[in-house]
Amino acid sequence: MINLEIPKKAKALVNQAHQAAAEVFRPNSRKYDRAEHAYPTELDMLASLLDGLNSSGEGGAGASGVRKDDNNEDKGNRNGGNLSTVLGAIEMCWGDVALLLSMPRQGLGNAAIASVANDEQLERFKGKWAAMAITEPSFGSDSAAVSATAELDGDEYIINGEKIFVTAGERADCVVVWATLDKSKGRAAIKSFVVEKGTPGFEVVRLEHKLGIRASDTAVLRFENCRVPKENLLGSPEVDTKTGFAGVMQTFDNTRPMVAAMAVGVARAALEETRRVLEDAGVDIDYDKPANAQSAAAATFLQLEADYEAAYLLTLESAWMADNRKPNSLQASMAKAKAGRSGVDITLRCVELAGAYGYTEESLLEKWSRDAKILDIFEGTQQIQQLIIARRLLGKSSAELK
Repeated sequence: MINLEIPKKAKALVNQAHQAAAEVFRPNSRKYDRAEHAYPTELDMLASLLDGLNSSGEGGAGASGVRKDDNNEDKGNRNGGNLSTVLGAIEMCWGDVALLLSMPRQGLGNAAIASVANDEQLERFKGKWAAMAITEPSFGSDSAAVSATAELDGDEYIINGEKIFVTAGERADCVVVWATLDKSKGRAAIKSFVVEKGTPGFEVVRLEHKLGIRASDTAVLRFENCRVPKENLLGSPEVDTKTGFAGVMQTFDNTRPMVAAMAVGVARAALEETRRVLEDAGVDIDYDKPANAQSAAAATFLQLEADYEAAYLLTLESAWMADNRKPNSLQASMAKAKAGRSGVDITLRCVELAGAYGYTEESLLEKWSRDAKILDIFEGTQQIQQLIIARRLLGKSSAELK
């Protein structure tokens, strides 16, 4: 029997996250959408609160990772950090996605460090705000096409290359950069490195202007003969053709459920506002009647709610599997694909259902429809997720199914 109720241990976190979203995120949502690239100072106190929750073991609404223990013992059903993070992210993104992405020390790079860093690195980078730099001008979702290079020179790696669309790229304290040790050895030679701000050769080139998530800074970064200590490499420096790239890709198994949770949170916000608009207009939504026996607006709303529920449950499943040390690459991609697409569909249909009110800045519906689109793109597009899912279900390699 699957229990779909929120675990008791997570209820306090969910309540706190919702309160923060309602009192900090939602009231400032329109303000920072208009003031693109302005730093949301209201988040500093909230970030400190999340730091306290994370250090106490209660979990937060930001970055987390899966720590693989040596024994990997079966300790029974666990509802741990990943599920708490997902549930918290849903509540926070009910308030505002871009403001969650702007939270100090809760970046996608933090998830990478939490997942694959060794104990010494965890301690050294503790308290740092880490962005993630993967995408380059020459490729988008094909992470195996990384062309930025990292060459070992004594006790340092020399990194060269350019990264684009880096969330929190200007504000973060450091960046987790994907680079290859040897292009001739293919994807197995791709590793991730922590590069701290202020390192010579590391430059923020520009900030992007975007359709949505405007409160979040999105940067272009350049690395020219940027030297970083070899101790900043995350994971093993060995090039293993069997597991090398898989180790780096493990990060996505943790971050894709989080992005799915963001889409779920935005979709829920849009549905709640649309329900209010429809009820004010006299539209009755009856759960005891078939959809085809109700008005077109009510039937559409019920369809959107069903779509939301499916995305929500897939997201929880992928996070629960991570907490219980179960391979979740398939489920993480399924959750990301479903929630990303549903978030876009739901928010756009909600704008449509609300009519002119949904299209104006009188409500946040038009903003949510703009914000939702990126959640179907970053951390792997819809098409990439479907390709990964097909490979997992059919047992095909990336070379066999392109």
